[in-house]
Amino acid sequence: MTSAIEARDVTKKFGQVQALSNGRLTVGRGEIHALLGANGCGKSTLSKIIAGTHAATSGTVLIDGKSVAFSSPHEAEQAGVALFYQELSLIPQMSVEANIFMGREPRTPAGFIDRARMRADTETLIGLFGEAIGSGLRPEVRVSDLAPNQRQIVEILKVYAKSPRIVIMDEATAALDGRQVGVFFDILRAKRDAGISTVFISHRLDEVFAICDRITVMRNGETVAEVATADVTQEDVVRLMIGDIRRAEKRLGQSDPGRDPILEIAHVGGGRLRDVSLAIAPGEIVGLGGLQGQGQSALLRGLFGIHQLRGGSLRLDGQDVRIRRPSHAVSRGLAYVSGDRVADSVLPGRSIFENLVAAVLVRERRFLVRVGSLVPRLTEVAASLKTKYSRLSDAIGTLSGGNQQKVFIARWLATNPKVLLLDDPTKGIDLGAKADLFALIRELADKGVAILLYSSEESELLDNCDRIAVFNGGSVVTELTGPTLDSFHLTRAAFGDA
Repeated sequence: MTSAIEARDVTKKFGQVQALSNGRLTVGRGEIHALLGANGCGKSTLSKIIAGTHAATSGTVLIDGKSVAFSSPHEAEQAGVALFYQELSLIPQMSVEANIFMGREPRTPAGFIDRARMRADTETLIGLFGEAIGSGLRPEVRVSDLAPNQRQIVEILKVYAKSPRIVIMDEATAALDGRQVGVFFDILRAKRDAGISTVFISHRLDEVFAICDRITVMRNGETVAEVATADVTQEDVVRLMIGDIRRAEKRLGQSDPGRDPILEIAHVGGGRLRDVSLAIAPGEIVGLGGLQGQGQSALLRGLFGIHQLRGGSLRLDGQDVRIRRPSHAVSRGLAYVSGDRVADSVLPGRSIFENLVAAVLVRERRFLVRVGSLVPRLTEVAASLKTKYSRLSDAIGTLSGGNQQKVFIARWLATNPKVLLLDDPTKGIDLGAKADLFALIRELADKGVAILLYSSEESELLDNCDRIAVFNGGSVVTELTGPTLDSFHLTRAAFGDA
């Protein structure tokens, strides 16, 4: 088999972070090849090195047998390599045709843009998806007026408009419906028959086994297996992705499963969410698992009123509630900790005290701030997380990022919440602080606080949760408890086999 891509011993460091330690990938000419692995395994980094977005720290990449080191995506495209970006690169204010041919507009002999030809070429590309593309997707329509699945199709067409010989599709089917995925697979097969090679990255194993000839599996920054799809099962691939199975230890002080729920979520949607139902009892720690961006954060932010949930119902303490804004959530005993402290948490230019006391003032509807009565309370909760600071009057910006995050966690703990919503809360804090935080979370659960925890780190969920609701495509696809609370079942559900 003639190789279209051959990557050998590729490494990549971002500062002190080793994102890729031993990336290998061999893709044949006219092959559809799956590149798989859990979040953070290095597959996207390796893909971006091949496509010229990143430069490798070391290693070799060969395209059609020739060693290359592309300095930009444009240089890679000139060599016939195109990458579909998981984060869409379209400009919403521009038309479909302008986005597809941006920087490569067809020209008339006089050097002007040949708009008639550009429109005709766009219509030909749109025709690849036929009726599955839905109504309203026309060359002159602005991208901002399209549905999410149509924008994803435009991104796919933008790739094929470059006439590449090698295509890297990074989660290209994520927003497509079933009919559109079927048509897209027909396109991939036709491209394969024409000798075009495709690297297919997906978290849906059923898709991989439906379309791919071979599979490369990555784990912890290195390639661990290269197999023919016909020679393995989905279970085999899951085990390759996770390595040794990690099981959760039984949590001491675990809640009584017979207790009535404090929070009941029934059939809610909105944004990324699709018909989500979930209940949590006082004293439970319930994890929200699955790959990043599958609706976990959207649910937590919706429960806190940051954006509106649609349809369905919410019950808190047995009462129907509608939470329209964060102040409503706080007054009802909900607290929310975000891992994005810059966007969601910090009051820039304010003191540590002001950052700590903000939620208490809303929760207790205080109009007068009696500093003397609040300082001991805030000092105690900050100390429970071993927060390092000089004086509460110091500016929040004088603290390290990790200590700032501790302040924002302490802010909500000071409100004595009934339900604690944790949205990847350990970003930017060290291992010691993480241990302190999870010890405190266990104490809160033992006192009856209900805790919903999303973490991008599988180990944090497995080590700390009583059960895990696994999200895929905006829905809860399965719930893991007892003997199924391990990395094998978590990965299998996250990758589409629930």
